[in-house]
Amino acid sequence: MYVALLRFSTNKAAAAEHMAGHQNWIRQGVEDGVFVLIGSLEPGPGGAVLATGIAREELQARVAEDPFVVHDVVAAEVIEIAPNLTDPRLAFLKG
Repeated sequence: MYVALLRFSTNKAAAAEHMAGHQNWIRQGVEDGVFVLIGSLEPGPGGAVLATGIAREELQARVAEDPFVVHDVVAAEVIEIAPNLTDPRLAFLKG
């Protein structure tokens, strides 16, 4: 399981210009069953994606295709989490 942190970068002002592409990228990740949670970092420095069922290299390649990453609206960091214990509702994350 991974968390992709998408922190605003030097070209943050271009976010509106690339928002539609970024939202399509998110939607595709959800439809593919890779992204299981998407949200904003509070109090607003960017966003985060919880991903599962994918190899790290594949996720990094997918993240590199996000229009926000391509156009330096955000800088991405992928963090791997090895779940040891979950609430039964999240057992699928132990994969």
